[in-house]
Amino acid sequence: MEKDKLKELIIEHKERFLSKTGLIKREIQKDIENYLKHKEIILITGVRRGGKSSLMKLICDDIIEKFTVPTPSILYLNFEDERFIDFTVKDFELLYETFIEIENPKGRKYFFLDEIQNIEGWEKWVNRLYEFEDIKLFITGSNATMLSSKISTALTGRNRQLVNWPFSFQEFLNLKGYKLDKRNFYQREKKVAIKRLFKQFFELGGFPEVLKINDPTLLEQYYKDIIYRDVIARYSIRNIKEVKELTLFLSSNLGTTQSYKNIKNLIGVKSLNTVKNYLEALREVFLFFSIDLFDYSIKRQIYNPSKIYCIDTALSSSISFKFSQNLGHLYENLVFIELKRRGKDIFYWKSRKGREVDFVIKEGLKITEAIQVSLSIADERTKKREIQSLVDAKEELKADRLIILTDDEEGIEIAGNTEIKVLPLWKWLLSGVQNGS
Repeated sequence: MEKDKLKELIIEHKERFLSKTGLIKREIQKDIENYLKHKEIILITGVRRGGKSSLMKLICDDIIEKFTVPTPSILYLNFEDERFIDFTVKDFELLYETFIEIENPKGRKYFFLDEIQNIEGWEKWVNRLYEFEDIKLFITGSNATMLSSKISTALTGRNRQLVNWPFSFQEFLNLKGYKLDKRNFYQREKKVAIKRLFKQFFELGGFPEVLKINDPTLLEQYYKDIIYRDVIARYSIRNIKEVKELTLFLSSNLGTTQSYKNIKNLIGVKSLNTVKNYLEALREVFLFFSIDLFDYSIKRQIYNPSKIYCIDTALSSSISFKFSQNLGHLYENLVFIELKRRGKDIFYWKSRKGREVDFVIKEGLKITEAIQVSLSIADERTKKREIQSLVDAKEELKADRLIILTDDEEGIEIAGNTEIKVLPLWKWLLSGVQNGS
């Protein structure tokens, strides 16, 4: 790649990066803050348009403030820029030399490299910088292979890996300028305001730009970008129709158990391996996820169908059959994403009597929590079903905490010696505030 073109890109990208203002602090910054002093490479991945570039700027601001880093020590590049189309791993050394020539930095340097997975072999150059230069590296990518063991091995294991999720409800409230404290949960007017904002969050989802301009129509373009740029192009998929039909089916059936065979028959794919490959590609780009049945027998766990969820409830709604959407399953999807954001090890579960629990949380070897999601338990039959499933989880799995998440009901249900907490979903999403964190 020509040196003059590299100079142009280095200067332009950095100016645009440093000029970003008015960004909302992200919860993940607390985790990253612990690693800023050390030399470890920070790998951040997550769905396209989920706010990784803005997160990089927030990290950069923290570094400048905490360590009084001069701007000549900072390099930012986004390899999604089509002007990098001819850039190869051989050009990295010229890139570094050109940066030194332009900036003449003193002391430790800080490199922010966005969507670097577009350059094949990038990890070898990054590893060399880590080994031989005084550089703190922050790297993002829209693909879960960034967190693979292969990459970790190539980076000599000296890296921290984090996933950047779309905005949480708490972050959404911050974006809207709503200052929340514990007392708000007990003040009628404040509760009404929070519930109104929750309705907006539910309809708009967690993609930052969508939230900023209140425009969910952007989600259709996000979907197309993820499918065409991250899935079809990257995985060289020829049958576009099959992939689109699969995503339409999955988004219309959130929270339901789906076997490979069932999906194969429904969308007309010829082999089970093709279905597996498509699902793996969708998982790698953070569009759809699956959770397995929890069972102490690994064999039974493997041979039971998985439950499917989407990265964003609003995105799922924008691409699904509208008439088939089930509000309860959309709430369930919201709970799944929040559990992922909290770093939980998640399964679904069935009791010996065939009663299902939406989510069980595993910590170490123990199931610590069982969660049911139900729009309402006002109906006695529904309440009895949800409670009995959780009682089974208490008896069979020894789960400590039992929760039913509803639209707006709250209280404690007692079944024999078992206590079950009932909480509105919006309040559970803000449990960090309630607990004072």
